[in-house]
Amino acid sequence: MQTPQDTAGALASAPTSEDLLRLLAEHGIAYDLVEHEAVFTIAEALAATPEIGGIKTKNVFLRDGKGVRHFLVVVPHDVRLDLPGLAAQLGVAKLSMGSADRLLRHLGVTPGAVSVFALLHDRARAVELVLDERVHQADALQAHPLRNTATVALGRAGLDRFLNLTGHSARVLAV
Repeated sequence: MQTPQDTAGALASAPTSEDLLRLLAEHGIAYDLVEHEAVFTIAEALAATPEIGGIKTKNVFLRDGKGVRHFLVVVPHDVRLDLPGLAAQLGVAKLSMGSADRLLRHLGVTPGAVSVFALLHDRARAVELVLDERVHQADALQAHPLRNTATVALGRAGLDRFLNLTGHSARVLAV
C-alpha cells in the first residue's frame, strides 16, 4: 500500500503542472482552473486572471541570513512584507529573498510560478511553509499550478489534503 508520501514521490523527478492536476484529481481534491497569459507580478496577475473565487495570494520564497532555513510565505496579494518583523516572528536573525537558483533547487519553479503547489518538489521538506492567518482562514485560495500561465482556486480542505500529501504543515502567523 502506498502512503501519501509515496504517491507524491512516485511522480516524475520534476512534477509538471499536469502531474499536479492529476495528483489533485486522483485524491479527490476539487479545484477550479483558469488559463491566462504569463504573469510575473501581482499587477499582471490581477489584470490577466479571470475571476474564479478564493483569496488572491502573494507567494514569497525567503531564506535566513545563513542560508540554512528556507521559507515559502503566502500572504494576501495586497500585503507588503515586513522582513525584519517576520524574521523576529520566525526566530531568525535576518530574512532575504531566495535566489532564482535556490528557488529552482528547493521548489522546482522559476520566479513568477511560485506557489504553495511548488512544495510538491520539496521532498526533503527543506522549505517551511508560512501562511498568513487571513490566507489560512479563507474558504479558498488562488495559486499557480507550477506555471505562471494558469491559476487554480483550491478550497481550504483541499489545501489541507494537498499539504498532507507533500508532508508539509503550515505555520500560521499574522504576517
